[in-house]
Amino acid sequence: MNSRILVVDDEKNIVDIIKYNLKKEGYDVITAGDGEEAIKLNEEYEPDLILLDLMMPKLDGYAACRKIREKYDTPIIMLTARAEEVDKVLGLELGADDYVTKPFGTRELMARVKANLRRRAVNDEEGADKAKSKDDISFGGLTINMKLFEVKKNGKTIDLTLREYELLKFLASQKTQVFSRETLLEKVWGYEYFGDVRTVDVTVRRLREKIEDDPGKPVYILTKRGVGYYFGA
Repeated sequence: MNSRILVVDDEKNIVDIIKYNLKKEGYDVITAGDGEEAIKLNEEYEPDLILLDLMMPKLDGYAACRKIREKYDTPIIMLTARAEEVDKVLGLELGADDYVTKPFGTRELMARVKANLRRRAVNDEEGADKAKSKDDISFGGLTINMKLFEVKKNGKTIDLTLREYELLKFLASQKTQVFSRETLLEKVWGYEYFGDVRTVDVTVRRLREKIEDDPGKPVYILTKRGVGYYFGA
């Protein structure tokens, strides 16, 4: 069964170009012209990945991403014409998995799409394997349930996005081993050449805010200055 991708952009020429290239790669494609329509189509079709423009009428990409994340962990790649760092960071903070800045090349966009879909598939396979062998990874008050894809701290469920969960699981399963940002992009996000290491930093910061008692003094996800991150509980 082909992966289904929802393309959301109010510029029809951009939608047509993206749709054409996605269909060439064998994907099923549905399209929306604004955030409100995107939310409805996401609920109706439950796509495998969403390409979501930021600046749109009725409901912008930020609001649409926030709404989708309330119920779904579908990979979201944000499309933005803005180059400012704050726009990219805000999109990631709201739960987007990745972003591409316009104008973008077809090769780069397809690489991001394939990488995010591949990472999702790998995660599903690993989750099934883990469920057969070991359900939990526990460190102190933090528990990662591999079978339920659930994280709890002191018995309280923590709401994580798919990418946050994958990053935490990856680091926790290889306790004390230090990974560079580039390696984390490759292992967790599934790509390296097109990756932006700031994506890792934003996700780590967001994850710390959810699992640490004091994000400024983390005890779970630690930084090795000049090298990268590791799980140190």
